[in-house]
Amino acid sequence: MRSTIQLFRLFNELIFVLLGGMLIWVGATNRFFFDPRRMAWLLLAGLVLIFGLIALLTRQPGRGIEGWAALVRGASLVLVGAVMLAMAWVPIGWVVLLLMIAGSVLVLRGLLGAGMALRTSLQH
Repeated sequence: MRSTIQLFRLFNELIFVLLGGMLIWVGATNRFFFDPRRMAWLLLAGLVLIFGLIALLTRQPGRGIEGWAALVRGASLVLVGAVMLAMAWVPIGWVVLLLMIAGSVLVLRGLLGAGMALRTSLQH
């Protein structure tokens, strides 16, 4: 039987899959209504990048599947934050591609994280 924490992790990773899917959809339909050069977007991108770096720096290596899960979580946030920051300096036509890349990273993170959460629940 799964504990509440493991179910919460699965739900959390499902949210990342849905968020990534939404970013892919927004990029594919070319219907984004934000300016990636605005200060609010840059602050959001910086926060995502910083949270990813904090997650990477505070993870405890050598903890088995939990260590790998922390690595996936931190690295995905760093990558998405870097892609979001890059949107401010690329031509506007490339923003669609970068949105789809960020969405793909989030979908992959969600699927990997859900698999790792299920695996840890099977081991206990």
